[in-house]
Amino acid sequence: MGQPTLSAHADVPLPLYSATISPKMAASGRVHLLLLLMSVSFCLCTLQGLKVPSGNGNGLGNQPVNPPVPVNIIGAPGPVNNVPVAPAVAAMTQPRRATGWKLAEEQSCRDDLTRLCPKHTWSNNLAVLECLQDRKEETEIAVDCNHLLWNYKLNLTMDPKFESVAMDICKSTITEIKECSEEERGKGYLVSCLVDHRGNITEYHCHQYITKMTSIIFSDYRLICGFMDKCREDINTLRCGSISFGEKDIHSQGEVIACLEKALVREAEQQDQAHPIREECKKSIMRVAELSSDDFHLDRFLYFSCREDRERFCENTQAGEGKVYKCLFSHKFEEAMSEKCREALTTRQKLITQDYKVSYSLTKACKADLRKQRCNLDTNMPRAREARLSYLLLCLESAVHRGRTVSEDCQGEMSEYRRMLMEDFSLSPEIVLHCRGEMETRCSGLHRKGRTLHCLMRVGRGDKGGTVDGLCQSALQSLIQSADPGSDYRIDRALNEACESVIQTACKHIRSGDPMILSCLMEHLYTEKMVEDCERRLLELQYFISRDWKLDPILYQKCQGDAARLCHTHGWNETSELMPPGAVFSCLYRHAYRTEEQGRRLSRDCKVEVQRILHQRALDVKLDPNLQKRCLTDLGKWCSDKTGTGQELECLQDHLEDLLSGCGEVVGNLTELQSEVHYHCLHDDLLSGCGEVVGNLTELQSEDIHIEALLIRACQPVIQTHCHDVSDNQVDTGDLMECLVQNKHQKEMNRKCTVGVTHFQLIQMKDFRFSYKFKMACKEDVLKLCPNIKKKVDVVICLSTTVRNDTLQDVKEQRVSLKCRKQLRVEELEMSEDIRLEPELYEVCKTDIGRLCSNVVFGNAQMMECLKERKKQLSQQCHQRVFQRQEGEMLDPELDYQLMRVCKQMIKRFCTDVDTKNMLQCLKQNKNSELMDPKCKQMITKRQITQNTDYRLNPILRKACKADIPKFCQPILNKASDDSELEGQVIGCLKLKYAAQRLSPDCEDQIRVILHESALDYRLDPQLQIHCVEEIPGLCAEEAVAQEQTGQVEECLKANLLKIKHDSCKKEVLNMLKESKADVFVDPVLHTACALDLKHQCAAVTPGRGRQMSCLLASLQDKRVRLQPECKKRLQDRMDMWSYAAKVAPAEGFSDLAMQVMTSPSKNYILLIISLGVIVLFLVGLLCGRITKRVTRELKDR
Repeated sequence: MGQPTLSAHADVPLPLYSATISPKMAASGRVHLLLLLMSVSFCLCTLQGLKVPSGNGNGLGNQPVNPPVPVNIIGAPGPVNNVPVAPAVAAMTQPRRATGWKLAEEQSCRDDLTRLCPKHTWSNNLAVLECLQDRKEETEIAVDCNHLLWNYKLNLTMDPKFESVAMDICKSTITEIKECSEEERGKGYLVSCLVDHRGNITEYHCHQYITKMTSIIFSDYRLICGFMDKCREDINTLRCGSISFGEKDIHSQGEVIACLEKALVREAEQQDQAHPIREECKKSIMRVAELSSDDFHLDRFLYFSCREDRERFCENTQAGEGKVYKCLFSHKFEEAMSEKCREALTTRQKLITQDYKVSYSLTKACKADLRKQRCNLDTNMPRAREARLSYLLLCLESAVHRGRTVSEDCQGEMSEYRRMLMEDFSLSPEIVLHCRGEMETRCSGLHRKGRTLHCLMRVGRGDKGGTVDGLCQSALQSLIQSADPGSDYRIDRALNEACESVIQTACKHIRSGDPMILSCLMEHLYTEKMVEDCERRLLELQYFISRDWKLDPILYQKCQGDAARLCHTHGWNETSELMPPGAVFSCLYRHAYRTEEQGRRLSRDCKVEVQRILHQRALDVKLDPNLQKRCLTDLGKWCSDKTGTGQELECLQDHLEDLLSGCGEVVGNLTELQSEVHYHCLHDDLLSGCGEVVGNLTELQSEDIHIEALLIRACQPVIQTHCHDVSDNQVDTGDLMECLVQNKHQKEMNRKCTVGVTHFQLIQMKDFRFSYKFKMACKEDVLKLCPNIKKKVDVVICLSTTVRNDTLQDVKEQRVSLKCRKQLRVEELEMSEDIRLEPELYEVCKTDIGRLCSNVVFGNAQMMECLKERKKQLSQQCHQRVFQRQEGEMLDPELDYQLMRVCKQMIKRFCTDVDTKNMLQCLKQNKNSELMDPKCKQMITKRQITQNTDYRLNPILRKACKADIPKFCQPILNKASDDSELEGQVIGCLKLKYAAQRLSPDCEDQIRVILHESALDYRLDPQLQIHCVEEIPGLCAEEAVAQEQTGQVEECLKANLLKIKHDSCKKEVLNMLKESKADVFVDPVLHTACALDLKHQCAAVTPGRGRQMSCLLASLQDKRVRLQPECKKRLQDRMDMWSYAAKVAPAEGFSDLAMQVMTSPSKNYILLIISLGVIVLFLVGLLCGRITKRVTRELKDR
């Protein structure tokens, strides 16, 4: 069917034909007559002595059976060489008349002919033969008819004129084809050569003759030249001949060849009990498959197996040039495809994988390209390997990836067969051999459309609870390289079907089949546009692509020159067993981040692609070959429950100190290797476990945070709003992460972004080199001043201590460089934002956090603020560390994250030009301004309360009173510890000395400010709060709740002085009264009430040391002066309080007494009495002195 058919007279005997042809046809000459006569079949070897299978045996027995009945020269059956004719055939082989013998006239075939063949074919022996041998499989013909047909074909092939016909018809073709013209005549080799080159035959009659001969000869393996001799032993051993007994059609022996082909496949797959076929038979089998590659009719087993499927799927496909094969291959996994046809097609495909020449279309399309790309010239390679489909694909794919020209037809054919390899794992013998166990246990029943292959890939990733054998992994990697799905995602049918919807929505702007489709899919991994099935298939494929940098065509195109120059790589289709998976890419990204000073950098285009791959690999730890290999044990130990997006890498980074050495080096290795050292290290890896084989992923992330694709996605709102300037930089050197950290408190910052940024900060604390900008700015200072220190927090403390000491000692030249000091400031500010960024502080306070601040979230310094507010309840160690932290913040308010965040706008308004170290002082001075933000004012008050608990937390006071404190308050200092608050005792001590006017001017000024502030807000007086803890809520509840900071609580306590029961509280209130007598400024209520009177009556009086208070009291006694009613009332109240205080608390010393006298309302009277007393004492002294003197003289006179 579908074969060109000769004239109806093609098999009319010569005499009859000569008498019946038209004059025009007669003129065609002997060539045409011989063509018509001999175009039934061809076999190139003499088959005398051929033994046909015995009807009673299972193989090809050696016992003679009914020998073939030769056909005489005119086509009629007859004896040859006196060979006896079997009785069953003898009746059919009587001589016929010479005018023309017809198969249709034979009695043995008449019934079958009538039943199976159209009547118009009866006059043509060739048409009858074709009809009967191509009948449907379930249709049987008589055994005698089978024998008749066999003898007819056999005797034709033995005719001595067989070769001469070919020489006459194909004369010019033989001359053109050098190989055929040199063949020895008389042995049938000539026609065999013509069949080999039939694709190059342009002469019509010659091509028609050779085509028809081929179709007939392939109906029986015994008619193929040399096949019987070369494969007889294998046929018998494999019992392939057994299919011809009984009622089976013995003239159709396609099943024998199919049996041998299956045996050849089993041997290649090393299946159990596979029989090794002899080499010469292997060549004959592959040769038969090759010769039948253009027309599926020639593969008799496949033809009969797929006849109905051909009509179903490929009805309109014209036979020839392998078109029907391709059509059937494309429908192989259709549900309607019969299982027998699918099996035959699979066998055919397996033969193609062993020798690409079995595919006519591929051989024809790529013949010139194979020669052009020199794919057949490797003399060191075994011929069998050179003929493999995988070798052809790798060779031509290498040419394509290197930018060489490969014809479109050839590339189209390559794509078809690459797709075929990805659809059916069984076409790869190595996978069938080495992955058999995995398929049986984990991937059974998933054969179609590449599902089994993807299942194996999933097992290889470790997603199905285990790993694959190393040989299976290698076989999968080789298949992926041969199929090269990275260059066209459509080659992977399972991926294509799973991701079709994603591609249509997320990647519709990219041309179909473009390599960037895979990259686009990776960019949308774990987004709302990605579907689960596509995500799974994509990761399965990317796992293997990531293990060979060449499988990403864009990366290879942009980086092949850099890889050859820097990493000593081989060709695209060449591999080195000494080069571990991922080693080349590791080399590339190390050179990608080199500075100009370091030299040997990547080209711009290559660096862009390396960054793209890094961004994608950061999504899944399994996409980094070395990381997964080295950290397999640690992943199981620390991260077995971390299965979410990106959690495995985060887990490894969290446990960086706990990882095994190999994994730790992979996750956190810093060492920058020269390319030569790196290369040797790569080669030593398998032998000595060289730790420097891979780069530091975390360090790279610190330089280019775009590698963290998930973080960048989560932070898009804040990036677009606050960091768009740095995000657009083609080269990110840590600026984007720094911007994200600085804007963590912005409203655009969502939870995912906050968590991601904080995690990155926490990882940076494990090694200062993970902070790229800090590393680049301070690496020389670290090596010089802080050697052998690795943790970032320790490095920051070391450098900060050095800077502080140099500053305090006023050295001429700071030991820490200016650029490092600037970056050090940034790092200190970032650390203040989250207590977890100070690991030692966090560890000692972890229990307290869980007990006291469990409802507080980390970030924005909220946890530290919680600890500060509850520091009296903290454990001793935590309390000490919090105190030290507060001491540092008071020395440098810029490190107080909450203060700087809450008061950011107020700082811009009031303190723009103020040094950062004086920021809190500036805010305190403007605290009561009408423009002050309430939240900021509240925060300032908190810090004032903290400062007043201990003089050490007030650096300005500490400096101003550095001489006064040890002079007057040494007993308190002796009892104090270094890391706990003095609860305002030292400040209370200084207040008393202020009242006694014994402080130095600078210290007095600072204490005056503190007294004024605490008089307005009782919370600023820690001693008052401690001793009056019951009285304040009991006597002054309303004033305390109001918290108006106008001194109302203090006034309430003063007014209720008589009701206070506890002596300690009463004493504190009395001390307040004493302090107010020393200076009206420290009594804000009185100062406010008497502000006009001070201006009018005491303008010339210098403030301080009670001078203005004395002026007001004198004005009160002076009847000529009229004070403001409120001032007069307040002064009178104060005088009454002082009188009571004098009664309740007598003077503790002369200075206290003098102060009471000077501030007493009866000062003049008291001074008069004192003066009179002094005069009286003077007079008495004079009188007593004279008497004493006289006595003394009398004694002397004696």
